[in-house]
Amino acid sequence: MKPTRQSRRNFLKTAGAAIGAPMIVPSHVLGLGDKPAPSNRITMGVVGWGMMGPGNTNDFMGLDDCQVVAACDIDKDALGQAVGSINRFYKNEDCKGYHDYKEMMARKDIDAVMLAVPDNWHALTATEAAKNGKDIYGEKPLARTIKEQQAIVNSVKANKRIWQTGSWQRSVDNFHKGAEIVRNGLIGKITHVEVGLPAGHHDFAGTKDKMTVTDPPARLDYETWIGPATMEPYIEGRIHKNWRWNYNIGGGQLLDWIGHHCDIAHWGLGKDDDGPVEIEGVGEFPAKDAVWNTATKYRIESKYADGITMTIAGGHGDIRSGTKWIGTDGWVWVDRGGFDASNEEWKKMKRLPEDQRKVSLFYSPGHHRNFIDCVKSREATLTPAEVAHHSAIPGHLGLIAMLVGHKIKWDPAKEEILGDAEASKLLMRDYRAPYALG
Repeated sequence: MKPTRQSRRNFLKTAGAAIGAPMIVPSHVLGLGDKPAPSNRITMGVVGWGMMGPGNTNDFMGLDDCQVVAACDIDKDALGQAVGSINRFYKNEDCKGYHDYKEMMARKDIDAVMLAVPDNWHALTATEAAKNGKDIYGEKPLARTIKEQQAIVNSVKANKRIWQTGSWQRSVDNFHKGAEIVRNGLIGKITHVEVGLPAGHHDFAGTKDKMTVTDPPARLDYETWIGPATMEPYIEGRIHKNWRWNYNIGGGQLLDWIGHHCDIAHWGLGKDDDGPVEIEGVGEFPAKDAVWNTATKYRIESKYADGITMTIAGGHGDIRSGTKWIGTDGWVWVDRGGFDASNEEWKKMKRLPEDQRKVSLFYSPGHHRNFIDCVKSREATLTPAEVAHHSAIPGHLGLIAMLVGHKIKWDPAKEEILGDAEASKLLMRDYRAPYALG
């Protein structure tokens, strides 16, 4: 007798009924390899429940074909909040909490991970995820240094993973419209780009007055939190959310924002795989031993091989927040909630008309939606790792130029600083033992 062929969906329904609860089965367990069927639910684990973790997780839980099944954080309070929030959403107790991200990523029933950790942990968590066959939604900047970014790009490529960077502005109408206007040559030949970023420091955690050394709270595994960075005494004012104002862990306003407005600048210029050839910068810095020691004001000037120049600045009144492309026949400026242009007609339209669109940029259905769609289709996302890498390079090089105090030259193809040993050393930071970047 010929066996009856049973559909995957009916099999899952029958199996779920047999054990008295619905089954969550990842795509690869069903023998689909690197091409999951669109009907399958993508299972996800989340790492980090600080600033971006909760929002990203809520967005993914809002998608019917994605289910968050695990959460990881080394702060017990944050982990409890994560697991509790996820289980309340699904009205069950299925989400498991983890202290060790490696243990969570070793699970075979997880398809993808969301990473929202401090910059010093980007490279290690991302490469571990890729090695374990997980697709990855990771926050910007891609990593704390250029060498770490290269490691992420290489690991994602070698393991054939799908990557989406949290540079979500590409999924917003006004940024899309601005970039398409520029890419279609409507402002003529581009001569200069202005990228305006925030300046100073912002007390996200409400801990600006907690700047003295104390013992770490019992809930926090501070040794692991420091991770590969240089060990420093525990100071509440430089950990959760405010870690970005200390160069040991983060990169200040410059690196915190470069993956947004410079990302948009490159999108409009068609330079997602390119970078400047010359870069110099000046900045105002607190004392090196200050708890918050990242630049409070900065200005970076760079030049690309085709002659286009770019100014990246924070705290300078002549550079407006956002991205402004300037061409021989006009200009376009975009920012969050803002759009302006030399042509009044461009302000009125939602999208560039079809008859003016020789270059059509991908129109995103939503940043998180795009990621899940690409996990299923195995097509590149709107902001893959290579794009995030190149979007952040001008910020990294600008910081290096500020720290060494002179102009540096960069080879975008070889991704090397030319003839400058002092500056080249800053492409990577030493890892604290026993941590190592494979």
